[in-house]
Amino acid sequence: DNSDSDFNLPPGFRFNPTDQELLLHFLCRSRPNIIPDLAVFPYDPWDLPGKAMGEGGKWYFYSRKTRKRVTENGRWLVAGVDEPIYSGGRKIGHKKYWGFYRGETKTNWIMQEYGLCSDRSEWVVCKVYDAGGGDSDGEGGGAAELSCLDEVFLSIDDLEEDEIN
Repeated sequence: DNSDSDFNLPPGFRFNPTDQELLLHFLCRSRPNIIPDLAVFPYDPWDLPGKAMGEGGKWYFYSRKTRKRVTENGRWLVAGVDEPIYSGGRKIGHKKYWGFYRGETKTNWIMQEYGLCSDRSEWVVCKVYDAGGGDSDGEGGGAAELSCLDEVFLSIDDLEEDEIN
């Protein structure tokens, strides 16, 4: 199920936090429950719908810091250097990029892992997405599916159009 509507956001609301918001409002504070805790590394990235907070082809979740980054079908490897994140002119954390590999083949799946500057936090916030714009089954290609709410609104539009004609 590719539906992004599993986390009860009201119609019209979108979950699209900035890097600073992920650190300051979701990781520094009491970890609000809109983003679930998930031990991600047993899951392949295309298995995240329904388990992580989904919005617009991106899945968000809290995870404990871990060295084991292996799933049933592949592994996450570091892709580049840590990127510092600033707010109000001071460094508040970092973003680390990971790429998902099946065997020796790199896929289009990317994970951005957000961590605080201090090592006292054992938690990170992760954002996973398919950078190739494919579907979420790991194979790529295919169109995005409509959420349940989108389908309801389209069916209402169809009814109203029938009444006009």
